[in-house]
Amino acid sequence: MEQPKAPAFRTLWRKSMTLGVTALLSACTVVPKGPVETPNAPPPPTAQLPADEGRHRVALLVPLSGPGGAVGQALANATTMALLDTNATKIRITTYDTSSGPAAAAAKALADGNRLILGPMLGDDALVVAQTARPAHVPVISYTGDAGVAGNDVFVMGAVPAQTIAREVKYARAQGLTRFAALMPLGNYGERAGNATIAAVRAAGGTLVGMESYDRSKGSLTAAVRRLKGRGAFDAVVIGDTAAMAAQAAPLLKIAAPHLRILGNELWAGEAVVARTPALNGAWFAALSDQRFGRFTESYKARFGQPPYRAATLGYDSVLLTLRIAREWAPGTPFPTGRLLDRGGFLGLDGIFRFNANQVIERALEVREARGGAINVLSPAPTRFED
Repeated sequence: MEQPKAPAFRTLWRKSMTLGVTALLSACTVVPKGPVETPNAPPPPTAQLPADEGRHRVALLVPLSGPGGAVGQALANATTMALLDTNATKIRITTYDTSSGPAAAAAKALADGNRLILGPMLGDDALVVAQTARPAHVPVISYTGDAGVAGNDVFVMGAVPAQTIAREVKYARAQGLTRFAALMPLGNYGERAGNATIAAVRAAGGTLVGMESYDRSKGSLTAAVRRLKGRGAFDAVVIGDTAAMAAQAAPLLKIAAPHLRILGNELWAGEAVVARTPALNGAWFAALSDQRFGRFTESYKARFGQPPYRAATLGYDSVLLTLRIAREWAPGTPFPTGRLLDRGGFLGLDGIFRFNANQVIERALEVREARGGAINVLSPAPTRFED
């Protein structure tokens, strides 16, 4: 069968996991949909693993069915894709389905001799997995964005609300905005985003005029906006919610304040409602750069027949990270966890990143603006860490 041309990233892990080196792209082999048998493809979770004296065993814990099954499968596809693109020969990744319980999946992964766990997707699951993995001294690089689960060899690799809010607030202050307000939904995400806003405004030298919460009903949102306006004048308001909820809040906020600057979050990335909502015209939000995502999408579609979820790059980049550290990791020995704290950082499809002392990822983010029915980049993502 003739193989369609599809860009890939064979040299990305070799030449660009240390900063300052350009990532190169090359052609790749098409992988059919469904189970794939390759020298490096993960065997089924129930298969008896062969002896691997010269290869590292790495477990991928994601759901393959249920509410998160589609995203979990995309992450699994992306890890296979990374192995194939890099011609990796020293790592075996085995996928373990967390749908029936993260504790059971973790126990099976450890019994099979895996020395590193990639995943799971959810913060609560990461805590459960860590309880099993920690006594065995096996670190966990989770895909959650919940920084609260980080620490004690649990690394958080997902998008962290605090970082997107800090990036856009700092940018807003640089543009002369000084007085901020915030609207946050009730719940765990809203609480984290609210705390992040308080810290970001303080760090940027601004003033937080007020913050109000709501339960995502129309009446509650309207009342929260009314209370917020009663707090006094402000230049910008951070909405710590989805783009759909921001589209409902924006017209209420801009009554008698048409020049109010609305600030969003990473949940807005890729949402068409941001560009097409008149009241969000001029809104700013921070997000991961999509500079390499388009090529990744083309390659993924050529292999699996459909576009990937945006989160799939987490799977790909976690493999690149593992391969980079595997240069100093002898097979059969514990994973060198300390290498994850390299302050110089690493480079993946989503740009530069590193883990801080709290084992939470730090990413380089760009600031985007909704303007005239389109989304434009106002401030590109940095290409290096300054400290």
